[in-house]
Amino acid sequence: MREDSLLSPTIEDDEEISLRPKRLEDFVGQGKVKNRLRISLEAAVKEGRALDHVLFSGPPGLGKTTLAGIIAGEKGVALRVTSGPALDRPGDLAAIISNLQPQDVFFIDEIHRLPRAVEEVLYPAMEDFQLDVVLGKGPTAQSIRIDLPRFTLVGATTRKGKVTAPLRDRFGIEEKLDYYEPEELAVIVRRSASIIDVPIDDTAAELVAQRSRQTPRIANRLLARVRDYAVARASGSIDLATATEALKIYEVDHLGLDKVDRSILEAVIERFGGGPVGLSTLAIAVGEEPETVEDAYEPFLLQSGLIKRTPRGRVATANAYRHLGVEPPADSQGTLL
Repeated sequence: MREDSLLSPTIEDDEEISLRPKRLEDFVGQGKVKNRLRISLEAAVKEGRALDHVLFSGPPGLGKTTLAGIIAGEKGVALRVTSGPALDRPGDLAAIISNLQPQDVFFIDEIHRLPRAVEEVLYPAMEDFQLDVVLGKGPTAQSIRIDLPRFTLVGATTRKGKVTAPLRDRFGIEEKLDYYEPEELAVIVRRSASIIDVPIDDTAAELVAQRSRQTPRIANRLLARVRDYAVARASGSIDLATATEALKIYEVDHLGLDKVDRSILEAVIERFGGGPVGLSTLAIAVGEEPETVEDAYEPFLLQSGLIKRTPRGRVATANAYRHLGVEPPADSQGTLL
């Protein structure tokens, strides 16, 4: 297994969590999503009811977890957080939702990975706010139904197509989060810099934003590493020269690609002749899990026009060859970077 890259998914630390906005007005980007969510929240607050269940989808790091916290904050209720893989048994789910208070927000990350048995217990809880509990085993087993307070389930998924139709249909609000524009990320970088108390000039903030793969989580992680370099090797303030040198040390190039991204491109081009190559084979070649390659790295490579998906596998475009300084073959496709 390869060492985790700077941009790969990791467990969030306290500093990263502290950078999350707590109110909807402080959340940068996703303007249309915010506007629709604000309308629904205002209506729920005025009527004194729980917000309808919400399903957020989109690539990692765009703010799904943050928006769940904001919903709880705007409603003034508690937020309970878990993930699909953590709910192994129906009893795990029952223990959480039976302790929710009225209008609380229950957030399930990676909801597409819920076990089927757990998902089936969730259906009546979402729809009827009732929990079916089985007592005993065999012929003497009894089923009782417990009333639940009206709560809001917020689900997050990077793979909406993997969410089953019966579960998806029980969400009243569905929103897809899109990648961010560099200007929005620059605002986020400056805001985060002020929170962690590090001076940064506009040109440096724009550079960090441009190399953040259109993703706020990555922008904050890059800012943290640039801050480390500024404190250790510079004056403590971040200017353009400091940011440029720091990103060079951490191997983040002008497109925002890191060493794992480049190793994926190198594997497709050098080991497999430009492709096509299957996902599992490619993942083995770069020492990552197939799901990590598909969910964490491939979306940005696809959006950047560096690889293509074909029925036979992944194929490198002419852009990928040029980015690595290799002359593309005559039959490759892609436009100039």
